[in-house]
Amino acid sequence: MKNIILLLLLLLANRTFSQERHIKKEKWHWNNNKLKQDTIAGYCQVLKVDNVLYISGAATNDLTPEGITSVYNDLKASLASFGATFENVVKENLYTTDIEEMKKLNYVRKKYYQNDFPAATWIQIQRLYMPKAKLEIELIAHLPK
Repeated sequence: MKNIILLLLLLLANRTFSQERHIKKEKWHWNNNKLKQDTIAGYCQVLKVDNVLYISGAATNDLTPEGITSVYNDLKASLASFGATFENVVKENLYTTDIEEMKKLNYVRKKYYQNDFPAATWIQIQRLYMPKAKLEIELIAHLPK
């Protein structure tokens, strides 16, 4: 009888442990309600794990106020897909082909954060995934538990 109880406990513990190894992921991808990801490039726009949103880069070919506004409006839509706003953003990674021009246009970016800025990294690079793109921004946001 003790052996049967021990065996049942081991089986139950093993099942519980194996369930913990799987990460529950929720995805959103630009109004693609069926796949919720881009299978050609191999990414999704927003991946939610627990209460954290990992938001893939939004890009523009234009380092202008209009181009930057377009990027942040795309990011706003990405955040909204899980009920978040820029207030939830804790990390921003900005990649640009012209960091000096982006510094001049930083006022456009700052409006979206309303003086509650996230941790941020700005990197000048030679080229982005899309050959004509000059700016790409990715975010990490935390939702309330």
